[in-house]
Amino acid sequence: MRKAFLAIILGAALWGTIGWYVKNLYSLGFTPMEVVTLRAWSAALILVIYLIITSPSKLKLKSLSDIKYFIGTGIFSIIFFNYCMFTAIDLSTIPVATALLYTAPAFVTIFSFFLFKEPLTGPKLIALLITLAGTALIVGLVPLDMSVFSLSAIMFGLGSGVGYALYSIFSKFALKKYSSLSITTYTFIVAAVTLMPFFPYEDKFFLLMDPTILFYVLGLGFLPTSFAYIIYTYGLNRTEASKASILTTIEPVVATIIGIYIFEEPFSLTQLVGMICIIGAVIVIQTNVRNRKKNLFAQKRYIN
Repeated sequence: MRKAFLAIILGAALWGTIGWYVKNLYSLGFTPMEVVTLRAWSAALILVIYLIITSPSKLKLKSLSDIKYFIGTGIFSIIFFNYCMFTAIDLSTIPVATALLYTAPAFVTIFSFFLFKEPLTGPKLIALLITLAGTALIVGLVPLDMSVFSLSAIMFGLGSGVGYALYSIFSKFALKKYSSLSITTYTFIVAAVTLMPFFPYEDKFFLLMDPTILFYVLGLGFLPTSFAYIIYTYGLNRTEASKASILTTIEPVVATIIGIYIFEEPFSLTQLVGMICIIGAVIVIQTNVRNRKKNLFAQKRYIN
């Protein structure tokens, strides 16, 4: 169990380093959409190679029609949420963009209510209100701080939360037939193929020959993407999903440290309180999920 927890924490911590790679690629002349493309391609190649070596059977499609699941996770989630998140980083700061990304569990709760008829319990409603309050503090809406408030950054930041939430929704259908690692691999394959027309090969392909740029591109596709997901999946398979989700809240903490201490980005006490609210809401939602499962299990035992 300890190894599983460490694997989950390490994976989430690596996710928190995404902003470092993104910021450096921006400084080297790439746009948010180009960085999304580079991440998708490098991650897809690494994951395919990994599965060919370790488990080729996981690369087999059970049915060609199943590609619809990966169009959902690849285009409507990964491409959309990455573009929104990377644009939010460009328009604001790494801590703010990452905090807004963590509104995703609140969106999952709302989507699940409408799509899967999952009940909006008291703890879930409390978590939604805490998320709303935390978001208002993070973006400078409460108290109104025009030096922080940016409508574009807010919209892209919340868009990343919606896109991230959609991954859980679409993958819920795919998990009936595929492993989580297979879903992620096909997700990045679909995303990479879809993004092919959006990269200016004639203008910037030569830049990929630069060792520094290649380091950031492969690093982005490997450490905070492929490797992070592989070790996170390792830990997830050995512990409860709700516990794993709580442990992943280390991601915004790492991202905030990188933003403040490496890129010297501003981050006020009010924004810190807002981030704590959002992380607290994630913990409330996941703790509620775990308690519901325990109660259902107890009821089944009583009935039996």
